[in-house]
Amino acid sequence: MATLGELSRQYTSLQRDEIDHLQRLIGEWGLLADLSFADLLLYVPGTDGKWMVIAHVRPATGQTIYQIDYVGTAAEVELPLLDKAYRSGEICEGEIEVESVPEPVRMMATPVRCNDTVIGVLSREWASRSSRQPGELERTYIGLFQRFASMIAEGSFPFSGPVMDSSAAPRVGDGVLVLDEDARVRFASPNAVSALHRVGIGANAVGMRLAELGFNDSPVRRAFETRLPVIEEFDQTSDVTLLARCMPVLAAGEVTGGVLLLRDVTEVRKRDRLLLSKDATIREIHHRVKNNLQTISSLLRLQGRRLNSEEAKAAVAESVRRIRTIALVHETLSREPGDDVAFLEIVRPLLRLAEEGLQSPDRPVRFSVQGDGGRLPSTVATPLSVVLTELLQNAVDHGFPEGSSGGNVVVVLDNTDGTLQIRVVNDGHPLEPGFELNSATGLGLSIVRTLVTTELDGTIAMRSGQPDDFAAVGLGDLPRGSGTVVDLTVPV
Repeated sequence: MATLGELSRQYTSLQRDEIDHLQRLIGEWGLLADLSFADLLLYVPGTDGKWMVIAHVRPATGQTIYQIDYVGTAAEVELPLLDKAYRSGEICEGEIEVESVPEPVRMMATPVRCNDTVIGVLSREWASRSSRQPGELERTYIGLFQRFASMIAEGSFPFSGPVMDSSAAPRVGDGVLVLDEDARVRFASPNAVSALHRVGIGANAVGMRLAELGFNDSPVRRAFETRLPVIEEFDQTSDVTLLARCMPVLAAGEVTGGVLLLRDVTEVRKRDRLLLSKDATIREIHHRVKNNLQTISSLLRLQGRRLNSEEAKAAVAESVRRIRTIALVHETLSREPGDDVAFLEIVRPLLRLAEEGLQSPDRPVRFSVQGDGGRLPSTVATPLSVVLTELLQNAVDHGFPEGSSGGNVVVVLDNTDGTLQIRVVNDGHPLEPGFELNSATGLGLSIVRTLVTTELDGTIAMRSGQPDDFAAVGLGDLPRGSGTVVDLTVPV
């Protein structure tokens, strides 16, 4: 469905500030529909002389009379009232015939004024025949709507100043306090009375100021002083948290009253605090796991110093490197909220570890990373980090053996459409002729193959480099068959 802005630009000659005014109006009119117990439709005059419906809202407090959506259609039976309200700039009422409604439908047409110019008409449309007499609550709410309609007609509503986000603000059904110009309570809905009772206020609020009741009146004072809506959340007691929204009612620029909406958000905030506590606990667990792994790593290094066999020392050193890799993931998770981690924040430290542990003065190897792997779940990041560590080790051991002049290893990351692609390119020695990854018997490549195909459900391929591979990562123009390229694809 087309948006209000799209319909306005397609069918009308309204300016940007006028469209913004209409956007602010429909941002607030859920409240107006609930107060009016009726459907609200927004009409604007089109460039072809027709009146177009560009927005429609149904009330949450009453029954709609329109089961289908008329947005984007031209008005027909409403034309006399629309023209009258538009030309006179005054609110007018009348009856219209609606095909889907058997009884006559009442329509209240309110001109929408912006910068002293009427730019559209807001209509309240409701079934006129009812044997039920409206009660005090309904009469009060409709009276409030009429006061807001007068503000719309004079151009003071919606409010033109900086307005706070009202998407999570209390609704009419949560609880309403109607205030006069002195901020005294003139009406309290049953739900508002219940909210007052929950904070220990049992006295009749009508005729009293909120401060006299011991209630936080900060939103009311700020709204009346600034003549703008105010949304505020506060702890009324140590056990009850309320979300309040106060909207001033204006006439000729002066505050003549206000409406205070209340919602009890105690349980929501308790859940939020529990989630924060859980998140902090999880981060602390990751921190302790990292410390434990570092302790194991230190013990293995101590053990390695006492070994005489070079093969045993190398095996312990590889185990230490793998443990440090997993510890690095837990260290990153201990700093991140939730169970996801920015993979680039793991790859960079891994490259530093590789520089410290794998290169030597007689074979200087430079490590770099390009691209961004996005955020990954910890269940993917941990085995993937081990895989990348093994690939870096393999690149150095086989691409730049002892006595070589060294070279470059580049890690390229790309996370697109839920698939992470990692390419490890080195400009060292190429693969041996006839090399097959599935036939490799080395421990490192066996670990890589197992983790990729089982835990990560991905694919991996190793091949000799091509000139385009090296050019793409900035390693210059190397001949075909130089170096090695590893392509790793993992669904995330």
